Amino acid sequence: MSLENVKKYFEKAGLADRIIVFEESSATVELAAQAIGCETKQIAKSLSFFVDGSPILIIAAGNVKIDNQKFKAVFHQKAKMISGDFVEEYIGHGPGGVCPFAVKPGVVIYLDVSLKQNEIVYPAAGSANSVVKLSLEELEYHSNFKDWIDVCKDA
Repeated sequence: MSLENVKKYFEKAGLADRIIVFEESSATVELAAQAIGCETKQIAKSLSFFVDGSPILIIAAGNVKIDNQKFKAVFHQKAKMISGDFVEEYIGHGPGGVCPFAVKPGVVIYLDVSLKQNEIVYPAAGSANSVVKLSLEELEYHSNFKDWIDVCKDA
């Protein structure tokens, strides 16, 4: 269902041909990069957190990790990831397919500056075996993000 919602969104945007569905899993950064044939930094991974009790998504380059000090400086609280068992309930996509498109109402999306090292990125497309190929500008537009933030460090 999640993949179908993302497909519908990109059909309306005229970019449905950008969605790639694989036979194999693309649920992790490494698997997605291998399936696409790109560098891990080009995978736009979605990280799910609670901030003030509400769900947020941080979209970051695949080759970085959350820096807890930077996270606390931006959000004024410790990073609290949403458990994999509850990601679909709060975000609208299951683990491995979480993306910043067709999410549940109220999910606030942030883009991490680590993405700026890429011209083309590949976020998931709602399932554990799909991605969508976008320019950084297209990701900005279609993610309906709130702000660029700096909360990551090199892996």
